[in-house]
Amino acid sequence: MYHTPPIRKPLAASLEAMTGMLLFWSGLSRKLHDFIQPMLKASDYFDAQEAKKFWENTPAENLEDYMNLYSWNISLFLKALDSSQEETLKYVAKNAEDLTKAIFDDSVTVDDVIAKKTAALKQVVLDMPKAVKDIRKEYGFHFDTPGYEKVAETSRMLLYQVLPNRPGVTTNAGLKPVIIAHPYVLGANIMAFLPNEGRSFVHAFANKEIPTYVRIIKDIDTTDAVQIMTGEDDVLDTRYFSQIVRDRHHKPVTLVGVCQGGFMLMAGILTGRLEGLVDALITCASPLDGSLSKGLKTMLDQVNDRFRELDYSVKTLPNGNRVVDGAVMSWVYKLKSLEREAPVYAYISDLERAERSKGAISKTAAAINYWLLYDRTDLPVEITALSRLSYTVPIAENGDLPIELFGKKLNVKYLDEHNVKFLICYGTGDELVEPASALAPAKHVHAEKTPFPKGHAAIFTSWSSLDSEYALDKVYKDGSRGPVRFQLDLSNELPKAGKVTDDRGVGSPGLRLSAARSPQE
Repeated sequence: MYHTPPIRKPLAASLEAMTGMLLFWSGLSRKLHDFIQPMLKASDYFDAQEAKKFWENTPAENLEDYMNLYSWNISLFLKALDSSQEETLKYVAKNAEDLTKAIFDDSVTVDDVIAKKTAALKQVVLDMPKAVKDIRKEYGFHFDTPGYEKVAETSRMLLYQVLPNRPGVTTNAGLKPVIIAHPYVLGANIMAFLPNEGRSFVHAFANKEIPTYVRIIKDIDTTDAVQIMTGEDDVLDTRYFSQIVRDRHHKPVTLVGVCQGGFMLMAGILTGRLEGLVDALITCASPLDGSLSKGLKTMLDQVNDRFRELDYSVKTLPNGNRVVDGAVMSWVYKLKSLEREAPVYAYISDLERAERSKGAISKTAAAINYWLLYDRTDLPVEITALSRLSYTVPIAENGDLPIELFGKKLNVKYLDEHNVKFLICYGTGDELVEPASALAPAKHVHAEKTPFPKGHAAIFTSWSSLDSEYALDKVYKDGSRGPVRFQLDLSNELPKAGKVTDDRGVGSPGLRLSAARSPQE
């Protein structure tokens, strides 16, 4: 039976509702702004490019291309509109249900419902941005702390040793070493997600006593050599670092590549320039044949070749060098999944998660948001061109990659021919690097395959903890091995050597560092 709504504090509830409305529109405006900014950048690059291209084509060609582009934009808009409308209606219906319950059920009051909704809004609009900024001191690499040792440097990259951060653990210099390469677009920090929380991909290796090294690409904004970097430069720097690490530990190196870093490491091995230095490769969530990422390829195939050229995402720096805008590239990936990345849909999803969390912002949520918001970097044009080819042309039936380095074709069968041990780790729910893209070389060579639940970043976030269900040092129910277990088993196959450490746990002080020559020499 209807009764007077039990609003114990009418004025307070009204003020709370007004606050909630203001917060709602403020948060939505920010979400729209964050989505539109890269779109405006892309529009500027488009206008600059079309100012030249327009006159190179006939009026009929221009009309056809623009009509195609218009149709594509309309289809994206309708996709975003449909998903946003559906999510909004569900959100409104849920709020109406909660208010109705408050009116007809004495167990909850209207002001309680309003307070709950407003708390979720405050968490998303006010608390989350602060938590994201605050997490930086715990998230990612902090190379100015005692947990890292700078080992080598080129004009483009730095090499650090990652030291164990678990009490009582020291590096065993007698184990087989690894060099880890980070993604290009979304930077290095995802690989050291939350080290103090025991959730770090690189520390998962180091905390098992493995000599662990990470190569870090220098800041592209301030480093000319990175801005003009080529695929050959990537290989030469990897060779230089591999020589140093091999000579430090007197054992061949295992290369571990994350996302695009895995593709570049595999290509580097196939050039033959790493022979005698590297005998194993681990790729994690790496697009080894981007053409098999059906979601992105399907989207791009709907656009004329004219508009798929890199020049439509390139900006010119004050020094005259041209780089690919990382914000625009990340935005393009969002367009692939626009039904979930549309601002309204994403915003309402954030609010629903906030209500379920009951006011608590986890460090994981803050760190992931920091990664997505602040770790995007611009890209060298030449490196991006190699990836573009991979996303356009598949690996050939004979095993040839679609790219060339040092003027020669690269064939994945080189891995078998030179007995390079190969482990492919991939996410079963990865929509950015779909499983088929990650697993493509296994059609041509012997490769061990390890599936991980969840999506693109799960290996580095959910499963990087040695205490997790899919900890990287485990053998799983299907018999597959995590990358740390794979590396430890490779060490066990080597001739036994005693554990060699110094008081820092970084290996014998007398290990030789002089054998390798810098790529600049």
